Amino acid sequence: MIGAFVIAFREVIEAGLIIGIVLAATRGIAGRGRWIGLGVVGGLAGACLVALFAEAISDAFEGAGQDILNAAVLATAVLMLIWHNTWMSRHGRELAGELKAAGESVRRGETTSAALAFVVGAAILREGAELVLFLYGLVASGTSGPDLQIGALAGVGAGILISAVSYFGLAAIPTRYVFSVTSALIIFLAAGLAAQAAQFLTNAGLITVLDRPLWNTANILSEGSMVGRVLHALVGYTDRPTGLQVIVYLGTILVMIALMQWSSADKRRRTLRTA
Repeated sequence: MIGAFVIAFREVIEAGLIIGIVLAATRGIAGRGRWIGLGVVGGLAGACLVALFAEAISDAFEGAGQDILNAAVLATAVLMLIWHNTWMSRHGRELAGELKAAGESVRRGETTSAALAFVVGAAILREGAELVLFLYGLVASGTSGPDLQIGALAGVGAGILISAVSYFGLAAIPTRYVFSVTSALIIFLAAGLAAQAAQFLTNAGLITVLDRPLWNTANILSEGSMVGRVLHALVGYTDRPTGLQVIVYLGTILVMIALMQWSSADKRRRTLRTA
């Protein structure tokens, strides 16, 4: 029971923190509920499919199937987050002004909501798939069904509660600041997801360069601790990062900042031309 609780709580809180950031980032955008709801449903549907084929996925690619699936999902989510932040750097001021320029901004707002819906779906699919396979492993190891169900349900409930608290903390930020705060969070979130994708590819044996850990901070802050898991979900913290993970992490941050600066500058140039 305890094992199922810990696993369910960990996976739900990771997905919940991501969804909380997305909800706060899209506050004021028309149609966000529809798109994010679609992302939630899509992610749950994908996780259910993983549950149906759990044994086949675990055995695919000589045991590397789940790593490859995780890497693909994470890489796509990173691209969506990069697109969202680049879009926000151009249109965030309009949204922060309570959508005074409604027409075109609303249409484009639905477009970026669709992108973030994919991020929500990807988060739920990734964590749901991991939860399914972890629970599948517990069943295979001999854990009884009732204990597993009680522990998993309790973990899901606790994870949802903590995630709700984190969202309302972000939602309390004044609208004129929320885009700056969430953009910064999304930069680190995307960098962490990209670094995790790189590690999954290393685990699968598809990348074999720079695969040695650069340092070990497990004695200071273990990735498996409560704080470590939260930081892992929000900023991609790992206590033994490889050289490849560090390069991918920093590279993602630099690319996102550069694209945001370029998009913001391009917006100013276009405004000056039409003034």
